[in-house]
Formats: sequence, C-alpha cells, structure tokens
Amino acid sequence: MDRLKKPMLFKKGAEASLYVAEWQSRKVVIKKRLPKKYRPSEMDKRIRTYRTIHEPRLMHEAKKTGVSTPLIYLVDAKNATIIMEFIEGKQLKTSLDGVSRNERERLCRKVGESIGKLHRSGIIHGDLTTSNMILTPTKQIFFVDFGLGEKTSELEAKAVDLHLMKRALQSTHFRFADECFGSVMEGYLSVSGVGLAKAVLGKVEEVERRGRYVTERVA
Repeated sequence: MDRLKKPMLFKKGAEASLYVAEWQSRKVVIKKRLPKKYRPSEMDKRIRTYRTIHEPRLMHEAKKTGVSTPLIYLVDAKNATIIMEFIEGKQLKTSLDGVSRNERERLCRKVGESIGKLHRSGIIHGDLTTSNMILTPTKQIFFVDFGLGEKTSELEAKAVDLHLMKRALQSTHFRFADECFGSVMEGYLSVSGVGLAKAVLGKVEEVERRGRYVTERVA
C-alpha cells in the first residue's frame, strides 16, 4: 500500500475505525476493520475479509443504479482496509434541522428515490440512517457505510431497511419524523412502483407490530 500522509481518526465505530488522510495527492477516507477479541481468531479473520471485499462490491453496484456512493480507490483484504473517496459535505443528520420544510421534504424524497433504486436492484443497505448520508454543497446526497449490506430480493429485508430509516428519523428528527418518512416513501414509490411500495410498507408495519409485541411481553 502506498504511504498515507497524516492519517487522522475521525470516527470509531463498532465494526471499524475511519481515518481521513492524504493518499496519492487525494483526500481519502480509510476504513479499517479491527480484530474482535470476542470472536475466535480464524472466524474473525474470515468475517473481516469477507466484509472488506463485499462492501466495495455493493457500493459499486449501488453506483450503477444511480445512487451516489464514494469512489473506491483500493481494497486491501489482507489488512481489512478500504481506501475510498472523501466526500465533502455534512451528514444529512446535521442538515435536516436547519432547512425549510419544503427543502426538508425535497431532500427526504431524494433519499426515498435512492432507497427505491437500491431495493429495485436487490441491494439492502443494512444501516439506513441520516448519519450514513452525506449532503454535499451542491445538494447531492451520497450513501456511505454499506458494511452491513447484502444482496437479496426478500421483501422482509427491504422492510427492515425502511423500518431502520423510520426509527432513525423518529429518534434524531422527532419533531418532523412523520413528515420526513412520508416524503421518503413518496420518493420510494416514484421509483419502485405502487406494487412494491405497498408490499414493503405492509411488511414495515408487520415488523413494527412484532417489535411492539416483544416489548409488551418483556414489560
């Protein structure tokens, strides 16, 4: 791997650490999956290697559907490391509160359109939150962190994806969560079509009912 200049930790997650650095005269993000001591070493190595290879493939497929994702510059499976484009902008999480209602609805519809494109191609993001979406100065929305993603045509997986999106809006943007999720679903429907949108939304409601049932049983 070429020498990285000034790597600086900017996010430490449960699965990986993210660094900003300079690489071949580019500002990049380095995603490094660190060993987990609670897993047997061989299993841990297989999991980290698989996810390091699988995530860039999903991001490339997402880009082919028309969803904006960072460019991948290098995949180092041996060291469980990915070097990718640094996207200038802010997390959508920090942007939605400071815009007008019309702009907020527009942005959420764009998010829904992107989710619809992913699902229509059988791509599940796996961690749909406004923290994993970057809003650029030109109002383009990039989806990042496909580390928990998968390829599947199962309705349940699509519903869980949208359920996570809904829960993220309720916890982070609770003052206008319903309005935002409604706009997300408008965008989703415009891409996926009425049939798929209705079927997925029905599954989302089913997932929510199961969650409430479990909570009530525990209580």
